Amino acid sequence: MKKELIFAKILNMSDQTIDITLKKPVLEMLTVANEYCYYFEHLAKKTHTDILEFASRIGPLLYVKGSLIPDLEVEHPEANERFVTPEEWETLFYALREIFGKYDEFWIIDPQYINENEPLKASLSENLTDIYQDMKDFILLYQRNTYAARQNAVKEFRKLYATHWGYRITNIMPKIHHLLYEDDTDSLPFMQSLDMF
Repeated sequence: MKKELIFAKILNMSDQTIDITLKKPVLEMLTVANEYCYYFEHLAKKTHTDILEFASRIGPLLYVKGSLIPDLEVEHPEANERFVTPEEWETLFYALREIFGKYDEFWIIDPQYINENEPLKASLSENLTDIYQDMKDFILLYQRNTYAARQNAVKEFRKLYATHWGYRITNIMPKIHHLLYEDDTDSLPFMQSLDMF
């Protein structure tokens, strides 16, 4: 009987304005972002392979879920905040850099920079930490649990998906894939022919 009453209340809400910050895509994104942050806040005893495997699975999920975040207008932009301090960022960055060692740096072509035809040196640690910062800031602002905070969290998160952390995911996925499967690709005929040059 209770289930029928709850369902009836939900149907009656269809006439009212529904809070977009409580929609399914936002709540699912919060869940995935929280999983990402929790993992990187508990790095003890994790190897670079553990981290690469985790990132190879959660990176595409973050990207897809991020693409589903709705766009909205913010009523009180002054409610926007950032929470991750430079010290927290550096702590995670250096912890990851130590774990990755010689596998941390790689070259990319990044269309966000002025000369998009020249390779830039990138870092797995830096990209993963940048993603962490955007995820953590989203979670903490959303948890303020006021409508203005939730609105700002969603708006800022969507903006950063387009301009920051979405790029970071696409930058690191080829390197992560290569590091996880490089032994398998070394035996491919075209890889052997490249060794001749």
